[in-house]
Amino acid sequence: MIRYPHLKEGITIGVTAPSYGVKAEYHDRLKQAGNRLKEQGYRMEFGETIWTQNKAKSAPAHVRAAEFNEMMTGEHVDMVFPPWGGELLIEILEFLDFDHFKEKWILGYSDISLLLLAVTLCTGIATAHGTNLVDLRGEFSDPTTAKWKEVLSTRMGKSVLQHSSEKYQREWSRDEPSACIFHLTESTSWKIVSGSKVNIKGRLLGGCIDVIRHLIGTPYGNVGEFQKNYIHGEPIIWFLENCELNTADLRRTLVHMKLAGWFDHCSGLLFGRSSANQSVDGYSAEDVYAELAEELKLPVLYDIDCGHVPPQMTLINGAQAVVEVSENQGTVLQFFSP
Repeated sequence: MIRYPHLKEGITIGVTAPSYGVKAEYHDRLKQAGNRLKEQGYRMEFGETIWTQNKAKSAPAHVRAAEFNEMMTGEHVDMVFPPWGGELLIEILEFLDFDHFKEKWILGYSDISLLLLAVTLCTGIATAHGTNLVDLRGEFSDPTTAKWKEVLSTRMGKSVLQHSSEKYQREWSRDEPSACIFHLTESTSWKIVSGSKVNIKGRLLGGCIDVIRHLIGTPYGNVGEFQKNYIHGEPIIWFLENCELNTADLRRTLVHMKLAGWFDHCSGLLFGRSSANQSVDGYSAEDVYAELAEELKLPVLYDIDCGHVPPQMTLINGAQAVVEVSENQGTVLQFFSP
């Protein structure tokens, strides 16, 4: 069965950096985000790893793992919220104390999604793919981003509904501060490979495809065992987002996932908006999606609110979901079912 943490008012949020830390010139951003959450009644506990960054990591793997383990197994922290993603989170997996993790939300995306997926697959504890901590430093959040609190406050046996955003951010404008951090200027349009309407039901799993693909063939990426032991054969809805892959690498990765059995007993795939997806010899992302839909005989959606082109929904690894799209607008209804 899936176990769901529960976000309560006044909890202590632990901030650790299992991937990238924060360089000195950006410490103010991190402090500002922490202060915003304090204003909302949360207590903040900052780990040591968040303040350092060198050679593509916040600290050596065993140091990052030890701090994360302490937050996940101890009583002093109720939720773990990394500042942002990075590159080398995979280094810490072999040092994690999965057997002793308590039911606590872990929230993030990008490189953090590798940790989220591994924790859910190995423990049955639901994890939350959504906003980064540093992106909550604004005076307010857009409605899609702000939904993270309601989603994580959902109790076992209850459900929570999210709608596609009205607008998304075409490109990052970090030198032009906004009251809500993001500059949402482009009209959101969820797309379907074929047809104008779709309804998909299943258990959500996913993350940044650049990094979660590296779980294939490891003890931390056994999707078949997860499906048998934790969700009793229910179909999976994969949500995937591409940070840096060109279309040929995206295609190779999806074929790898298929051959590894990750798409067995799958009911559909959702792809987030991407500023990557560079075409190779005229081979586009839309070509990749169409080929996948034909091969798997499954619905494939794309340009959903997920990933590195904000804003993004808060999607729960392990939750039951009904995903509906009609006239390029979508909803995701998540059930916190065991």
